Amino acid sequence: MNDNQIVDSSFTAIINAPIEKVDIPAWAFSLPDHEYQDCSGAHVAAGFTTGPDGKRMSINVEIIGGSLMVQHYVETLGEKDHLILESVSDVFTPNGRTTINVFWELSVKPLGDGRCEFTNHVRSHATEELLNLLDRQGIPFDVFRTQRQPMSIAHNQGETPLFAASIERAALRA
Repeated sequence: MNDNQIVDSSFTAIINAPIEKVDIPAWAFSLPDHEYQDCSGAHVAAGFTTGPDGKRMSINVEIIGGSLMVQHYVETLGEKDHLILESVSDVFTPNGRTTINVFWELSVKPLGDGRCEFTNHVRSHATEELLNLLDRQGIPFDVFRTQRQPMSIAHNQGETPLFAASIERAALRA
């Protein structure tokens, strides 16, 4: 873990659909709001748009550890079996608004027999803005990281099988 890394969390789940039918970017950039909400009690809203450079973006709103997060995920890799998104996410805490860098990587690999393994990998890093907010409040970064990790990890663990089920439904409809 580097000095500014907050969390590095990865979980897997089985998708009961052949890998040829799975298209993670198509799923991510067309996920209905209600279905995103069904994947976690912490999910508030989801949508998609494009950035000024024309890259696809997934906008997700969720509450993790009592802090509202607005994530502006920009696609940096978009292959049917592998999607990487990066966001400078707005975080609304009881102590003020700040930002966190979040890297969200979704991938599948074939298992045979019409099944694949889905991996939901999330990494987050502190921005200078977050470090300054913590410093102004006298909160050591290590303390913040130690408190934030269990909430972020539990969130990822809970949403992973529900994302896999949603991707499976999308693959079987295709």
